[in-house]
Amino acid sequence: MTNRVQGFIVTLEKDMREDDAKEVIRAIEMLRGVIRVKPVETDLLGQQVERDRLRVDIYNALHSVFEKKA
Repeated sequence: MTNRVQGFIVTLEKDMREDDAKEVIRAIEMLRGVIRVKPVETDLLGQQVERDRLRVDIYNALHSVFEKKA
């Protein structure tokens, strides 16, 4: 049995103006099976990326502390 995919997250190489992004959104919407395309504002994506980096840093720090104790 194979896993099912419900969606994709696409990250742009660099920020894009909202009016320029409309063409990209239209192109993605033309793909078969696409129901909805929702743009994410730069600030929201930046916050998530920073949160993920912080989570990895904390994990690595805890891992190194517990690795030394073992």
